[in-house]
Amino acid sequence: MNHLFTLLPEAVTTVSADSKPIILGRLADLFAQVYDLDRETVLAHLFEREALGSTGFGRRIAIPHARIPGLQRPVAGFVRLEAAVDFEAADGQPVDLVFGLLSPDGAGAVHLHALAAISRMMRDERMHETLMAAPSAEAIYSLLSNVIERDAA
Repeated sequence: MNHLFTLLPEAVTTVSADSKPIILGRLADLFAQVYDLDRETVLAHLFEREALGSTGFGRRIAIPHARIPGLQRPVAGFVRLEAAVDFEAADGQPVDLVFGLLSPDGAGAVHLHALAAISRMMRDERMHETLMAAPSAEAIYSLLSNVIERDAA
């Protein structure tokens, strides 16, 4: 999809969750199913990263991320929550959009560039409103891929 990370259509979904651990579990499920990764490994690394400080980015967005040994390229997953959930974000706002990123263990600069690209995209309030109003996972994927393609150009 672009040079920084892969986001497949199947890695975009809407879920119900009522806590941060459940959200991270749903994200680990998504990465396991779509990218054929080990769920427990992904979940452990997401929790390990979260223990360093919340990945609640602010503005109702969370960007949980981790580096996974053996992963070949950065991959992403996107979850829209049916109801906002406390994610211990810096601004205190609950989260309703979660953009997960997994990178290979040694992908220092690539991982940071991908995080920066995701954060730039998600910082846009109109984008947030559009994603929340999208009628389906397919529509969300289309919106995200259009922005990712545009920014990669």
